[in-house]
Amino acid sequence: MPHTPVLLRTTVELLNVRPGGRFVDATLGTGGHAEAILQFCSPGGSLLGIDADPKALGVAQRRLLPHGQAVTLVNDNFRNLEAICRAHDFHPVDGILLDLGISSLQLDDTDRGFSFRFDAPLDMRFGTDQPATAADILNSFDEKDLVAILREYGEERHSRLIARRIVTTRPIRTTMQLVNAIENLPGMTSGRIHPATRTFQALRIAVNREIDNLKEVLSQTVRVLAKGGRLAVISYHSLEDRSVKQFMQTESSTCLCPPEVPVCTCGHTPTLRLVNRKAIAPSEEEKRDNPRSRSAKLRVAERL
Repeated sequence: MPHTPVLLRTTVELLNVRPGGRFVDATLGTGGHAEAILQFCSPGGSLLGIDADPKALGVAQRRLLPHGQAVTLVNDNFRNLEAICRAHDFHPVDGILLDLGISSLQLDDTDRGFSFRFDAPLDMRFGTDQPATAADILNSFDEKDLVAILREYGEERHSRLIARRIVTTRPIRTTMQLVNAIENLPGMTSGRIHPATRTFQALRIAVNREIDNLKEVLSQTVRVLAKGGRLAVISYHSLEDRSVKQFMQTESSTCLCPPEVPVCTCGHTPTLRLVNRKAIAPSEEEKRDNPRSRSAKLRVAERL
């Protein structure tokens, strides 16, 4: 199934894409958002695309080939945003896009274990630079650490029950082995979402250090953006959105002192201005046409 870019028109509009602009798509994927950005920043515009997944980068490279030298593609993790931009003399920039989460290309890959629709090795790495696979974590972490991963990254209320089953069932090396272990637990009913959904999310986030990397890249954006440049972030679950919201609120605040302090002593200078106070969600029409967009939230801020 082809990957459809989420909130495409709204993102391009709020990024304030214009001819001659310089933009970074730090989660390039298969290049859907990047293609639209390049169309609107032409003539004279340019784009730096970053992705940790070499397969996705290959698809994007073919898609963006008509834009020639206006495109620079880098196979790396976006946690290295600032170093990448400096290495390619691509700063300051007029806009940065982060479209978080996982793409249809990765979910549909039958060999990497992102989805339990296929029986596959439990890998889940976006790039081979990640040291541990999902199977490594499942089979080597102790029960307490597995509980913490499932609870923190999957917000799984049955974390203790699932972690105990993993420990007593392992080795677990394939997606179906993991699904069967979880499905057979007492009280785990399918309901609205599959009982293994949160476990797979938690493992993917842990394998790729997604929340840590997100916090690292967010702190770098203010040093890469030009004055008036914009940061747009699309998130898909509460952990991501919470990190983005807290970062933008902190960087747009004039004071970070505790509420009980009568006079500001922190001397904090805001670096961002919130473009939208509340997160923007897809329209009902987009949710219907592109089910992947259902949980998406877009937040945008401008560099002061």
